[in-house]
Amino acid sequence: MKTAYLFPGQGAQFVGMGKELYDAQPECRNLFERANELLGFRITDLMFAGTAEDLKQTKVTQPAIFLHSTILAAGLGDRFKPDMVAGHSLGEFSALVAAGAMSFEDGLRLVSARANAMQRACEMQPSTMAAVLKLDDAVVEQICASITDEVVVPANYNSPGQVVISGTVAGVERACELVKEAKGRAVPLAVGGAFHSPLMEPARVELQAAIEATPIQAPICPVYQNVCAEPVTDPATIKQNLIKQLTAPVRWTETIRHMAEAGANTFVEVGPGSVQQGLVRKICPDAVAEAAAL
Repeated sequence: MKTAYLFPGQGAQFVGMGKELYDAQPECRNLFERANELLGFRITDLMFAGTAEDLKQTKVTQPAIFLHSTILAAGLGDRFKPDMVAGHSLGEFSALVAAGAMSFEDGLRLVSARANAMQRACEMQPSTMAAVLKLDDAVVEQICASITDEVVVPANYNSPGQVVISGTVAGVERACELVKEAKGRAVPLAVGGAFHSPLMEPARVELQAAIEATPIQAPICPVYQNVCAEPVTDPATIKQNLIKQLTAPVRWTETIRHMAEAGANTFVEVGPGSVQQGLVRKICPDAVAEAAAL
């Protein structure tokens, strides 16, 4: 059987994240210090001893989670032997770096550019997201499609019975009302904007040039990308899928199922939090889901 490594996305951050990695190995410490240089500020100070508010800033959150994940993967050394990898939204960049498709430095530059572009897109129009629970995917899709005068779309297919919707504030609020009428549950999310929706188009345009200019090579194993939920190894296809990712939904339920169909029976979460382990248990109850540790 095979082992799949999963990399978390935004929302997994916590104060103190990465400190144990920094203290554990000189190699990990060197990567954190390299990141401080590249970003132009000491993100380690905010990660290790900042406030929850500090970490909520998109320009901090995304690089912080990326650093925790990629440096943990590097710290595993020879024990990091993935048969396949995938990352949830932002985590896709971590997965690509860990699988050798792009360098640590290039990955960090892209993640920082992505965070700043998304922040600017969020500031252009008030927008939000909400988690929809206890409804079939098709019902959520129908609800979103029925709202034509506002933007609201499925953004993250996280697990059976859990879909995150994304769009304008008015669009998401109306969708939440329809969700309740359909006997589902809607939980507003504390996010800065409508990620993985058409409202991220300005960010996608801004990021496209940076992605196209970044060297990407074939990874050491297949990378299951968000927009297609399929294994990809071709560098040109990886780039195109990364460009589409900001405005397309994250097909996570399909991704995990496809990995299981390809032989994965152990899923290892690499990074802060345990969200991905919980999702795996909902999608593939018979699989082993565990956290990576040095």
